[in-house]
Amino acid sequence: MYLDFLISLIIFTIIYFILLYSTRFILKDLSERRYKQIRENLKIPLLLLMLNSALLIPFYYLEQTNHLLNILNHFLRISLIFLSSWFIIRLMHLIRLYLDDTHRIDASNNLKARKIHTQYRILERVFKVLIIFIAIAAALMTFDSIKKIGISLFASAGVASIIIGFSAQKIIASIIAGIQLAIAQPIRVQDVVIVNGEWGWIEEINLTYVVVKVWDRRRLVVPTTYFIDNIFQNWTRKSSFILGTVFLYTDYTISVDAIREELDHLLSENTLWDGKVKVVQVTDASPKTMELRILVSAEDSPTAWELRVYLREKLIKFIQKNYPESLPKTRIEFPENQ
Repeated sequence: MYLDFLISLIIFTIIYFILLYSTRFILKDLSERRYKQIRENLKIPLLLLMLNSALLIPFYYLEQTNHLLNILNHFLRISLIFLSSWFIIRLMHLIRLYLDDTHRIDASNNLKARKIHTQYRILERVFKVLIIFIAIAAALMTFDSIKKIGISLFASAGVASIIIGFSAQKIIASIIAGIQLAIAQPIRVQDVVIVNGEWGWIEEINLTYVVVKVWDRRRLVVPTTYFIDNIFQNWTRKSSFILGTVFLYTDYTISVDAIREELDHLLSENTLWDGKVKVVQVTDASPKTMELRILVSAEDSPTAWELRVYLREKLIKFIQKNYPESLPKTRIEFPENQ
């Protein structure tokens, strides 16, 4: 009997080391850093899973058992369920690392990458919850007493589901909304959005909430149902290309052509500008000032923000130095003494 266990352990140990050292040749296209990540993530779960299997298989060939062996057999079946679940979850994590390499969201044209990352991150969390739930249910069903209770409760599952549905309807609605976000994708990771008047980037999309990073580094934690039930602005829905605006308020004596020439000078060697759009327009006029709108383009929203801040500072400095008389002023006319 013990010889069967020993032979099984030896066979599975040999298979484990063959798999461990042959993966470098199988995954030869991967970088050394990524290969080490895969190896470190799977080494321990795979070892425990194979040892567990090696100890469990001989039980199917035992002709005589005792109480202690039955307890060990039951323990190994439960541990096999949880180790398999752990191994699958680790594999899902490695797939995400692979997507980080092959579909980079820090690239200039990252629309496709953001689509893939958004879908996978949400679906990964859904599958993790399902895997954990199934593993716990399968482990409990290995107990005969719980199995009998489960069968008896199956008839009342309809009533129980209604009660649970009413008590946890907000949570269920958030989860369903998260799945809708993954499929329909009204928002994606790194999208530029305006939520409740706040301008920011989608930093995280979780199953029940979304984290929006505001320009001043605050984080808005928004329920996923908000993006299904409410109107919001998405500036990068079709592409990461974005237009940035800078408004200046000057006196009527300003030379608009001089502002255009200075804008050309500022953008000529500026790496923040993508070379597509640069416009200076008079968009409004009030009794005291006129409004100049400078419209420029950039590859993505963080770059557009940096470009807008840069141009605003430099153009104000240009006006102060060359056209100080054209800064906004209030005129008061005194009637001549008669």
